[in-house]
Formats: sequence, structure tokens, C-alpha cells
Amino acid sequence: MKLTEEQIKEIKEQQSQQNTTKRVTAPELEKILYDAIPILDHGFIRVVDYMGDDTSVVQSARVSYGKGTKKVSTDSGLIKYLMRHWHSTPFEMCEIKYHIKLPIFIARQWIRHRTANVNEYSARYSILDKEFYLPEPKNLAAQSKTNRQGRGEILEGDQAKKVLELLKNDAEQTYNNYETMLNERYDGSTIDENEVGLARELARMNLTLNTYTQWYWKTDLLNLMNFLRLRADHHAQYEIRAYADAMLDTVKKWVPITYEAFMDYRVGGTEVSAKGKIIIQKLIKGENVSIDDVGLSKREWNELMEAFDLKDKLI
Repeated sequence: MKLTEEQIKEIKEQQSQQNTTKRVTAPELEKILYDAIPILDHGFIRVVDYMGDDTSVVQSARVSYGKGTKKVSTDSGLIKYLMRHWHSTPFEMCEIKYHIKLPIFIARQWIRHRTANVNEYSARYSILDKEFYLPEPKNLAAQSKTNRQGRGEILEGDQAKKVLELLKNDAEQTYNNYETMLNERYDGSTIDENEVGLARELARMNLTLNTYTQWYWKTDLLNLMNFLRLRADHHAQYEIRAYADAMLDTVKKWVPITYEAFMDYRVGGTEVSAKGKIIIQKLIKGENVSIDDVGLSKREWNELMEAFDLKDKLI
């Protein structure tokens, strides 16, 4: 992880502030506020602002004037009820803002979640840092033979070495060309005094997708949980999951009661179709049930069996 001198100075200034407020605060989140949490080889996330806490969810649900109830157990029961019955609006009352540094190919996947406010580093205005994401060998895998958007077996030995060399060489070569077209290095120095230099908005187009970008990403708690439910899942791509896992920890520090309910009902729970419910009911009763009897596809059947850890019934 690399922070610029300006970013380091900004973080120190932010953390040295002595502010007083009448707003609710999350003590555990305050402890890491503005900290850069390292992700991958050069990335990070930072919580730079937030609004509300668990009591804000409770207050919204009850449309009351106070901070919520005085009993944590009562607040916990209500939040669990809201989560269990998909009453989502109260969770929209809390918001959080992150500063995130991530590879461009992950940013393009991330931006598909269109429920946040995003302001990205402008390569039309500034020069991108000379930093690229290079996977660790343990995260280099072949294409899955059964999943078109998944990974298969881990590459080893010469195969892994060759891929890493290609990724590194391509990234460095295209970045060198980027600087040449700009006639300017990322440290601000000029390459050739006699060259005009291509516009930054044009020179950036040849950069590889493992180049790092940065953005500020602000969202409410409901949509953050929707993001994390998908991206912290074991099916998600490793690189975006690394960010999601770190963000999960910030949610735990921010809204611990909501976090517990989220992990229980969303992350740890499972959804069952009407047909799936009938199958599980029959299995509980000890009845024999076949895929031919219920009208499920092989994939649906196996997903249901895996969800209930009935591996002996996989087909």
C-alpha cells in the first residue's frame, strides 16, 4: 500500500481534529476513522465519514424523537425483526463514506452497484500513479471448466511465473508509453522539453486494467449490506471480496447490532423457493424425494442440497 505525501498529511490532520458533536457516534469506528486499511498489494480503504448508528435504525423504525430505547436487548430484537422480515427503509437512515484505492478492473465491476454516490480520480486532470495490481501466485488460477465467470485449478511453477511476467511487463510497457505520450512522468518531471505532449484524456486509453485508481464512495447502510451480501460471498471474485471483507469489519465497528443480524439472516441464511421448501419438509419427515418429482433443474437441486449441507444427495 502506498499513500502520497499529500494523503499522509491529510490523514494526520484529520486524525488530529478535536471536534465536539451532539450527533450519535460509533466509538469503535471512531478509533479507525481515516485510517488506511491495506487491501491487495497497493490498495486500501478508509472510512472518512459516517452518519448514524444502530439507534438511528431503531429511531427511524419507531419514528421517535430519542436515540432509540435504553435497552440494547430491545433495540437488538427490533433490528433482528426488521432484518428477518426485509423491512429495509430504517437501514437507509445510516450512511457511510469510504476512500478506496483499487485496480481499474475491480472498479468497473464495483460500479455495477448503482446505489452509491461516486467521485473517481480524474485521469483527464491528473496523472495516474505508476502502480499495478499483480496477484500473488496462490491467486493465479485457470478458467473454470464448469463456471464461465469463475476460477479453476491454481497455476503452478513455470505457468504462474510466465503469467506474472506478462502482467508485469505489459503494465510497465503501457505505462512507459503513457508517460511518453504525455511527455511527463508521474512525479511531475518533463521527459523532453521540445515535445508538446498528448492530452491526458487521450494518453490514458492504453493503460492496462490492473492500474490503480481511487474514488470516494458514499452509500447508505441498506445498500452497503446489499453490496456486501454479494461481494463478501465465497462465489465473488477474490479481489473484490478482499475489499468487501475489510468493509464488513468496518460495519461491525459501526453498527454492531445490525452487523450481527446481517451475518445471521443475510450472510449465514439462505433463501428457499416454494418447491425447495416442499423438498426440505419431505426430507425432515424421512420421505424419499427425487429431482424428477419436484421439477427442479440439476443446478437448483444441488444448490439446495449444498445450502443444507446434504452433500450425500448431490447429483
